[in-house]
Amino acid sequence: MITQEHFKLLAAYNRWANARLYAAALDLSELSYRLHTGVYFGSLHGTLNHLLLTDRLWLKRLTGEGDLPNDLNAILYEDRIELTKARIAEDNRMIEVTGKYGETALRGLHSYRTTSGMPQSQVLADILLHLFNHQTHHRGQAHACLSILTGGEPPSLDLLDFQRGGSAPNLEKLIASKPADCKKDKERDDRRRGPKSRSHRDSL
Repeated sequence: MITQEHFKLLAAYNRWANARLYAAALDLSELSYRLHTGVYFGSLHGTLNHLLLTDRLWLKRLTGEGDLPNDLNAILYEDRIELTKARIAEDNRMIEVTGKYGETALRGLHSYRTTSGMPQSQVLADILLHLFNHQTHHRGQAHACLSILTGGEPPSLDLLDFQRGGSAPNLEKLIASKPADCKKDKERDDRRRGPKSRSHRDSL
């Protein structure tokens, strides 16, 4: 049985890994950041949005509070600075929520509805395992995007690096220096691309 301490570790690791990932994403040009690389959600931007969306979905199911997005392909934030701010808030919320579950609660059943509206019940610990595994899965896709886009080695997201005290950037300080530059970058790339076109995917 995975204990409360394990989930506290995973929540803290989740915030650490996202900080490393987002710092690398913020260093990309706007064109590279939004480029379709062949991953499931298209681009790094699409992948990061999906991760935030599904985290919000599960936290809504667990707590009854917050947003409940149903379109798994939705772009919650077009601007990556706003997306980063939302990611910071969600990671802090994840630590707070998971840290409150005692051993009895973790072994109990939790009921919710799927995106199609079907009722479902699972052991709470199993839900949390899925949540953290899902984050790792899609962070791997985002990590691949960075490799493709930069031709270099992205920052390590290994759990061992976190456990050994590897550093992570302070995203709040980082984005404080980014908005003006990112806005100029986006305006320049928009001019290069011309009019935007959007594709629609059915809700899952």
